[in-house]
Amino acid sequence: MSASTDQPFPFVQVAVPTPLHLLFDYRWRNPEPPVPGTRVKVPFGRRSVIGIVVLGLAESAYPANKLRAVTEVLDDEALLPEDIMSVLSWASRYYHHPIGDVLCSALPVMLRQGKPVALAQREIFRLTTGEHVAPSEKKAALQHSVYAVLQEAGDQPIDASTFAAMSPRWRSAMKPLIERGVVEADSSMVLPRNNAVETGPVLVPEQQLAVEAITESLGSFSPYLLHGVTGSGKTEVYLRCLEPALAKGQQVLILVPEIALTPQLMRRFQRRVSGCLVSLHSAMNATERMQNWLLAAKGHADVVIGTRSAVLVPLPRLGLVVIDEEHDGSLKQQDGFRYHARDLAMVRARDRSCPIVLGTATPSFETLNNATTGRYVELPLTVRAGDAKPPILSLLDIRRRPLIEGMSDRLFDAIGQHLEAGNQALVFINRRGFAPTLLCNDCGACADCRRCDAHMTVHAKRSRLRCHHCGSERPVPDACESCGSEELDRVGYGTERIAAALEEAFPDVTVARIDRDSTRKKGALQTQLDAATSGSARLLVGTQMLAKGHHFPGVTLVCILDADRGLFGTDFRSLEQMGQLIIQVAGRAGRELKQGTVLIQTRNPDNPMLQTLVSDGYQAFAKIALDDRRLAALPPYAFVALVRAEAPDAESPMRFLRGVSERLLNPPVPSVYVLGPVPAPMERLGGRYRAQLLLQADRRSLLNECLARLTVNLGTLKDAQKTRWSIDVDPVDLF
Repeated sequence: MSASTDQPFPFVQVAVPTPLHLLFDYRWRNPEPPVPGTRVKVPFGRRSVIGIVVLGLAESAYPANKLRAVTEVLDDEALLPEDIMSVLSWASRYYHHPIGDVLCSALPVMLRQGKPVALAQREIFRLTTGEHVAPSEKKAALQHSVYAVLQEAGDQPIDASTFAAMSPRWRSAMKPLIERGVVEADSSMVLPRNNAVETGPVLVPEQQLAVEAITESLGSFSPYLLHGVTGSGKTEVYLRCLEPALAKGQQVLILVPEIALTPQLMRRFQRRVSGCLVSLHSAMNATERMQNWLLAAKGHADVVIGTRSAVLVPLPRLGLVVIDEEHDGSLKQQDGFRYHARDLAMVRARDRSCPIVLGTATPSFETLNNATTGRYVELPLTVRAGDAKPPILSLLDIRRRPLIEGMSDRLFDAIGQHLEAGNQALVFINRRGFAPTLLCNDCGACADCRRCDAHMTVHAKRSRLRCHHCGSERPVPDACESCGSEELDRVGYGTERIAAALEEAFPDVTVARIDRDSTRKKGALQTQLDAATSGSARLLVGTQMLAKGHHFPGVTLVCILDADRGLFGTDFRSLEQMGQLIIQVAGRAGRELKQGTVLIQTRNPDNPMLQTLVSDGYQAFAKIALDDRRLAALPPYAFVALVRAEAPDAESPMRFLRGVSERLLNPPVPSVYVLGPVPAPMERLGGRYRAQLLLQADRRSLLNECLARLTVNLGTLKDAQKTRWSIDVDPVDLF
């Protein structure tokens, strides 16, 4: 153990992005003491990496001459302040993920790469005080024009872009004005300020009660479930709650599950909210993302709207957190640091003593249970905004009925009737592409992915086979790859095939297809959504990208294809997700004055859960499903974690997980059950074989104790170096 008398903190602990659950000691040579939350460049093995300072040390457990020194200090002040460091440290322990990875994942990519912290600046110019002689219009026409613009602005600074629009030679005209002291030049931060142009509608009583409850709790931790039927005006409640928070000088964080919802929500907030509004999502380029991150982290942004990673952004004035569509599985990170944004947001709100609002029409079963047990306050919105009525849901029995490209003749008739009435219709199928399988009629072979245990999906427009799991592609073959037969059949249906069938059946109607394939190009999604909202596209076909948050005023008919998949899923959450998806999609119908109709195609019309969902609603459906979960000791009445492993061969993950199982069972932890190991439901993915081990416990503390004991020595197990392994706490699926 060594210490130094020259510097109160001669050593520093640094979190480095590495799979190891460790902090690393380095020598600190700087005269200034280390600041936790700043970035440093340190040697690590044979390379140099960017790490985060966690703690200054008066002494180290290692000899000073054995420690390497910090190479460079990149920040003067903490990028990750104390409050967010505390949340991220908690997350590292809770999700049993290496602290270095967790801290670095909170930074945008450019800051992780060591780029300097620099907010965009703009050049500004203004006239100095005192009397000035205007330049001659005849001898210096451009200089005269520049002077006139500044004189008209008075004390207000003028941006360089204004002069650039006047002439490309504006700088030569500006230079003598600055040299004579007539004009002063400066720079200012580019702050995207917004001015509201709209006021909100009159609130209905339920909305008013919700707004009052939330705003009265500003300054204290209060979790709310804003449980509103689709179209009940949840966003209006969010907007009204913003006003008093912003008036108190607080920042507001709004999380949405899908990138597709972020620009739409942003535009609505821009029309209603004055202040600095920024968005954060993965569709932004690295520079935009860093600029908006810095605006939020330095307290300049008043409202931050983003997808799940926005929950990791420092917000020094945080006063209100809103999570829209809190039930959505997209809020859970599925690789690397596997956090759930909803749960991390709850911890942030608790630590910052501010209210948090979970808004949804179909609460997750965990959230419903928390509301039932009194942990959350439920704020119901039971009626649609305005005079809109709830849609009428009906099951369409397709047993023993002919199907036209996967759709019943009765479905085509209903679509035709609604189109003739001047309305729009939406057809939902949660599968993109033309057909999910290419089948040989002679030998029965399917076109399978060569890297995954999955069929290749046919994409007819590009004549390609594509794996939707690993992304590999190849041309559609002319003959069967097994027997050479040319009798190939495209089996099943996707959005591309359904859209083509509807275009053929209704040739005079514009069809908009909205899925990940049709919206790859920048701006394509917004173009399609604008066409749907304006009514220029009368028929809409899409995946779950259409299911949440969108307001299509002219849609009076929603047709749901392939609703039965959730009834027979291998995951224990399949039924919950099916119910949520059906209700969310159904909510796109009849959002204005006209009554909406929802037709659900099924081959299981007598299924009791489907019947309950359609006739009695989501609440009754969820109650029955939760009773089943309780009997089976599944979340939210138990706590689970999944240990996953993968390798190029099938045996290494199984051997590794058998070693994990032995460690967990020797000695066993009471009330913690170890199930497996077993191959994953899709064993081979992207050329790697996967296996998993499920841990189930009656108490969360027991599960955490078990996982903490495990992470200490997982790397020493046999086959640990041959496998890539991870721990998924509170998994949203077992796939």
